[in-house]
Amino acid sequence: MALTDEAMDKIKAMIVAGELPPGARLPREDVLAGQLGLSRNSLREAVRALTAMRILVTRQGDGTYVSSLEPHLLLETLSFAADVSQGRSALQLLQVRRLLESQATGLAAALLQPHDLQELRDILDRCRSAATVEEFVAHDIAFHLRIAEAVGNPVLSMLLQVLSTRTQRVRIVRGSRTRNALDSAHQDHEEILRALQTRDALLAASAATVHITAVEQWLATSLIDDPLRAIDG
Repeated sequence: MALTDEAMDKIKAMIVAGELPPGARLPREDVLAGQLGLSRNSLREAVRALTAMRILVTRQGDGTYVSSLEPHLLLETLSFAADVSQGRSALQLLQVRRLLESQATGLAAALLQPHDLQELRDILDRCRSAATVEEFVAHDIAFHLRIAEAVGNPVLSMLLQVLSTRTQRVRIVRGSRTRNALDSAHQDHEEILRALQTRDALLAASAATVHITAVEQWLATSLIDDPLRAIDG
């Protein structure tokens, strides 16, 4: 095991054991290095890595602290995996998104208030008038995220964001026949909104499933046709 990995594991073990609870300040570098039997260089590298993972937070001139460790905060770092995903990895992310988002949409049917539904209507209107793929994708993300947020579970919302990031969606739309992809997406969005307006949970979940499955099927076909270039760039 690399020394940095060993140092990271030792710090994480302290956090898991409750020796360093959320919000706790880490001991001085020399003290912590001696306590863990590490060199100061290894400790510094471990702290940098754990800070990038949002496990630790460095405050300029104050020291290094354990973050809040809330799951949705820690999940943010995983979005890079979706950004760079290609081929089968992208397809697997879409499959998980379909399972989670369909259920979230069904749950939201009973929770969305009239002003929430109006907000969704406004988002779709802006989506229709989008001039670029990037603008369309921004509204598309806002639409689905707003529905997921109605469930009231920030971990679920963050997971869905991670599973399909803006970068990945732009690549998928551009890789498909763009005009057809946009027209189909608009139609699917309207079906989802209608189901939510009638508070039909099963129909809302089904509409979301159909929506994501269409993209999933396109990507699967692309993999068969050209496995080396599926949504690549």
